[in-house]
Amino acid sequence: MKKYSTYCALGLLVVAGCNVSDNAPAVEPVEYVNTLIGTDFTGNTYPGAQAPFGMVQLSPDNGLPGWDRIAGYFYPDSTIAGFSHTHLSGTGAGDLYDISFMPVMLPAIEAEQPLGVHSRFSHDDETATAGYYQVRLTDYDIDVELTATERCGIQRYTFPGGDAAVILNLAKAMNWDRTVDSRIVVVDSVTVEGYRFSDGWARDQQLWFRSRFSQPWDSVAVTTVELEDGLGETAQFYFNTRAGEQITIATALSCTGTEGAALNLATEAPHDDFDVYRDEARERWNRELSRIEVTGDNEDDKVKFYTALYHSMLAPTIYCDVDGAYRGPDKEIHRDNDFVNYGTFSLWDTYRAAHPLMTYLQPERTRDFARSLIEFGKQNGRLPVWNFQGSETDMMIGYHSVPVIVDAWLKGLIDEPTAREALDISVKTATLDSYRQIGEYRRLGYVPCDLTDEHNSENWSLSKTLEYAYDDYCIARLARSLGEDSIAAEFDRRAQNYRNVFNPATGFMQPRDSQGRFVEPFNAEDYTEHICESNAWQYLWSVQHDVDGLIDLLGGRERFAAKLDSMMTFNPSADASLPIFSTGMIGQYVQGNEPSHHVAYLYNKAGRRDLTCKYVSEIVDTLYNTTPAGLCGNEDCGQMSAWLVFSAMGFYPVDPVSGIYETGRPLFPEVRLHLDNGKTFTVKTGTDTPAGEIELNGHPIDQTHITHSDITSGATLTL
Repeated sequence: MKKYSTYCALGLLVVAGCNVSDNAPAVEPVEYVNTLIGTDFTGNTYPGAQAPFGMVQLSPDNGLPGWDRIAGYFYPDSTIAGFSHTHLSGTGAGDLYDISFMPVMLPAIEAEQPLGVHSRFSHDDETATAGYYQVRLTDYDIDVELTATERCGIQRYTFPGGDAAVILNLAKAMNWDRTVDSRIVVVDSVTVEGYRFSDGWARDQQLWFRSRFSQPWDSVAVTTVELEDGLGETAQFYFNTRAGEQITIATALSCTGTEGAALNLATEAPHDDFDVYRDEARERWNRELSRIEVTGDNEDDKVKFYTALYHSMLAPTIYCDVDGAYRGPDKEIHRDNDFVNYGTFSLWDTYRAAHPLMTYLQPERTRDFARSLIEFGKQNGRLPVWNFQGSETDMMIGYHSVPVIVDAWLKGLIDEPTAREALDISVKTATLDSYRQIGEYRRLGYVPCDLTDEHNSENWSLSKTLEYAYDDYCIARLARSLGEDSIAAEFDRRAQNYRNVFNPATGFMQPRDSQGRFVEPFNAEDYTEHICESNAWQYLWSVQHDVDGLIDLLGGRERFAAKLDSMMTFNPSADASLPIFSTGMIGQYVQGNEPSHHVAYLYNKAGRRDLTCKYVSEIVDTLYNTTPAGLCGNEDCGQMSAWLVFSAMGFYPVDPVSGIYETGRPLFPEVRLHLDNGKTFTVKTGTDTPAGEIELNGHPIDQTHITHSDITSGATLTL
């Protein structure tokens, strides 16, 4: 079935662009989710099965490495070489692909490595929705279905009849990932367990598994393969099958050992009824997606919205067994039943909108996210920057665990003892002079572009200064709320360090050397080593905590608005060589990468809300769509989609810890955000409201923003 226009969810059909009749049953939100969105172009998403925030991401792998296959699957490809249990959602860095299974009819089709054993497939024989994936392997006529619990992946194979095998390949690796050790142990006639240890972006990853087949195999052969960095094991389970015979495999993962995997399997997947697990996954997703209810006649907009909402709830991912045990960055096993431990924190991206969105959709999980970050920091000696699988990758910059934790505290989602622990580890992280030029930042008031150390393989000096300044502001807010005024004063001062890299002669933030000189020559269009994945146009606005101060630096509101106009209309030259992350461009604005995500909303601060509405609508309408190429940039663990969710609702957190949301233009006539406190925050498009006017509970307001308390009170916003 073609996914460009038609969506099939567990036998219920939704056709994009058609209206549902008044007599038709209500369409459940899961039916609007198309997990193939983002699998083409640069979205780097995977289409497979996952529970909300689940440890398991069971998804097909095309079998070839490369940028386009970072998530294992690339829509234009025509081969499948396995179904592995771990994947990353749009990160731009390729890792995981653990515990890969592949069913075949014998003799199997095998190509040279890295593809190996594989089959062709067609998108006409593929179904992809929340919690369920199905495909027919063309060369073998085997139908494969996938679903998942939080810690288990469930596969069902339907065979055409004849000699078949299921291959378990722990030696297979792609992109940044490499196997360093693995083991397969046959437990009984239907059960195997073992581990795959690997190294890559996640350093020293250790993952155990236990798999149960729904029927005994006829025979099994385990083979050890010598790899460049270690040993990899594979197993072939042989079956003589009847036409239409089905075999189900339930696989549990664990980060602590085979005992943990066995416990997870017994708890979450105790039987072999695939349909039950599929229905449970569907219900789980329906429950989460129903937290936001939208109305309107445009079915494509609903597909965009609910798929974005789905994508926003794939990460962070659970990283503990059902008994609370997990492996920390100190390589020790920790157990805490007071919270669920999570990993996969793409914080440079997700602190901006994905985490603020979860404070409303997932307040209990947000509490656990904060605890997970704090505990990781205590075990690792500093807060994580980009951690997953119990490992710190040190990818990207800043110490953006801080805004996630502080936002949770200011919204009442964590208690005071936890907040005080957070303050301690935040201050420790922010004063770690030996780490990524924090010492120079503290001494000079900016990160110099000409000094590096063994912890600083990249430069990104200008971006580091601005990101550190924002995090320092967050620490100041945390300290002041806890009555620690001296700490607050210190970090308030540090939060103004953004001013030290503003060059009034050029009107841009500009890198400086250790002698205080601005780098010359300077061209704001250039992508240089001093600016993280952006240019000076895009990073100029990274002062979310003090927009009024930035307005003053730029010469007042009119000049601020004129600078925004220049940003949005100054197109790159036709022969410009743009980096891979500069996609979804409007002028110099880049929706495909995170530093620009709040910029359209800054027009509100200049008294031009009409232009905020204009550009937000343009981005929503033109840079997101329902095709596999429907994301204009890397998904980045939910940030790209969380931007759309907020913007479709009509408001956005420019400063993620402020509790203030700038308004834009809603995508739907009405949106209802159902809160955990039992109240519903409603956003309406007011046909009787004067153009540009904003009403809250039926009364005009004279500002362009709403507050956290407006939302939690269950107010009605009319735009």
